[in-house]
Amino acid sequence: MRDGDNRMNIFLASVERRAFCMARVSAENRDDALDIVQDTMFRMVRSYRQKPEKEWRPIFFRILQNRIRDYRRRGRIRRRLQVWLPFLNHTENGQTEDPVNDVQDQNTPDPMEQAAVRQSIAALEAALRTLPVRQQQVFLLRAWEGMSVKEAAFVMKCSEGTVKTHYSRAVHRLREMLEDWEG
Repeated sequence: MRDGDNRMNIFLASVERRAFCMARVSAENRDDALDIVQDTMFRMVRSYRQKPEKEWRPIFFRILQNRIRDYRRRGRIRRRLQVWLPFLNHTENGQTEDPVNDVQDQNTPDPMEQAAVRQSIAALEAALRTLPVRQQQVFLLRAWEGMSVKEAAFVMKCSEGTVKTHYSRAVHRLREMLEDWEG
């Protein structure tokens, strides 16, 4: 394996979990989120592996945002067509969660603590899903990814002022929604 390929693999491993979290919030379906992340990684490797390594992160998240927008656009079209073509809404087995996720690791904290953390994450994800898409994505890039305003603006293809506005609105709305939540 070439050194560049190895660095790309390390980079992809470092962003895959966060990318999956972002995609899952937007896709609301584990399998679709995995597809979005996988497609993002393929496009990154295919088209941008020759770019300087310092450019990979913002490029990766721009590709991810584009894939998420494409997914949401296809979903809107699919929902419109469902009125006329009900067979587009079928699932093979209806199962949305991976049973492997329910197996407890030997080094995990107290089950009550785990449940509280899962409930907190679920509440945050549910609150995030209620935000407008741009606010949702800016929040995820800034808060979860720790991107600067400039980096988020590049990824979102908008101005820094727009990022600041969407982020501020998202934070205020999330505070309102989660203010009374107790896990």
